[in-house]
Amino acid sequence: MSRILQHLIAHELDCEVDFAVDLASAKILLEQKEYFVAITDLNLPDAQEGEIVRLVLSKQTPCIVLTGSLDSEQRKQLLQLGIVDYILKENRFSYEYVVRLVRRLQRNIDVKVLIADDSVVSRKFVRSLLEQHLYQVIEADDGHSAWEILQSQPDIQLLITDYNMPGLDGFGLILKVREKFSREELAIIGLSSDSDESLSARFIKNGANDFLQKPFVHEEFHCRVLNTLDSLDMIRKLWDQANLDYLTCVYNRRYFFGLFEEQMEQIKQKQGALTVALLDIDFFKKVNDTYGHDVGDEVLVEFAARLKHFFGQHFTVSRFGGEEFTVAFKGLNQEKAFVLMDKFRSQLEMKPIVTSKGEMFITVSTGIAGLADDSLDGLIQRADKALYDAKKSGRNLVCIEA
Repeated sequence: MSRILQHLIAHELDCEVDFAVDLASAKILLEQKEYFVAITDLNLPDAQEGEIVRLVLSKQTPCIVLTGSLDSEQRKQLLQLGIVDYILKENRFSYEYVVRLVRRLQRNIDVKVLIADDSVVSRKFVRSLLEQHLYQVIEADDGHSAWEILQSQPDIQLLITDYNMPGLDGFGLILKVREKFSREELAIIGLSSDSDESLSARFIKNGANDFLQKPFVHEEFHCRVLNTLDSLDMIRKLWDQANLDYLTCVYNRRYFFGLFEEQMEQIKQKQGALTVALLDIDFFKKVNDTYGHDVGDEVLVEFAARLKHFFGQHFTVSRFGGEEFTVAFKGLNQEKAFVLMDKFRSQLEMKPIVTSKGEMFITVSTGIAGLADDSLDGLIQRADKALYDAKKSGRNLVCIEA
């Protein structure tokens, strides 16, 4: 079993794996190195009473326990010690579950979880369970403070909220959260000690991903959190596949039109500004013909990365296809967009792109058009006409639609 686990973890998770055959060997390794996680058999040849678990935990190392059998008293003792989880050595799924658990622990280091609960005892208990799995944990003692924290730290991925809280209760908090954060951005688990059987359905209908009745057992809590975050990862992956360009990882044409077609009428009604820049890498076909499409892809990836670095924090960068990209400047008129685009053009031609075939200098032609009394398609067509003018006038230029 150890050989199978070593192979799976090293191959699938790209981890360095050490192996100890007994408690004595484990002691030596634990003295020599710090470990991210230890996967231990409950019964070793020289330690039949689970001594290895206490040794690992004394080193502040997360511990996953493997065992052939486990009675209710042993299970209770292990969970009280603060292990990550225990796995029965039954079939192939046992190995896969271990790998999945280690992968999740790797990710958890970067996952922020917010606990909203007015009970200090309940908050600390949930916090201790989460910290066993290496999450970054933030606490809030009521719904209002939780809402303030979520607005100031939008990178929080999971909210665990109690139902009964003063001021703003769990339902009210979830309703406010879902007005701002979609299911792709934030997952929510509701908690309650209330005996009302309809609570779970009401939580989920209000926007929660899952619900747990207090008191709950350790394993159920960890499984619910694990499944919720795995589902969040899957939702994000599907969203990325639908909305991001597969090669350059900037937004794709579909996302661009979906975003701005929704906003066009609102921008017009408020007499706001929207300027679109259409960019085309000059003589890109020559790159593909001379060096091959792999090098051409390297150029596209680096070009998109520079666009995103220069504009992505405030504006929307998309790839329309081939070597054609767009930058949408919401809130800027043509003149201000021109200044920014020309600065980008100038910087691009001065700094070579490093490829597997050496350094290459590239330039870009750009057409700019500002929103008038037309559709989004009309705006793009006018930017395309300005792009044509830039190419016709010698390329490596930014032109505003006349």
